Amino acid sequence: MANTAQARKRARQNTKRRQHSASQRSMVRTYLKRIDAAIEAKDYDAATEAYKQAVPVLDRMADKGIIHKNKAARRKSRLNKTIKGLQA
Repeated sequence: MANTAQARKRARQNTKRRQHSASQRSMVRTYLKRIDAAIEAKDYDAATEAYKQAVPVLDRMADKGIIHKNKAARRKSRLNKTIKGLQA
């Protein structure tokens, strides 16, 4: 347990930040699930539209440090490759 006023404040800040980051990660997962659902349905147009909406969100979360930048790049690359495969 935090004993000093400074430590108590840091504990409060950490709790608040952890909740905010969890919310942001959840939002990213929701966008990715929309893409996955469109891919499962083999709907190229819906998958493309969902991908276009998800890319800026992934980039923004990578910039903020919510997810690692390489993870964001990897997810975008793999999803784009899968969507391109639907077109063929």
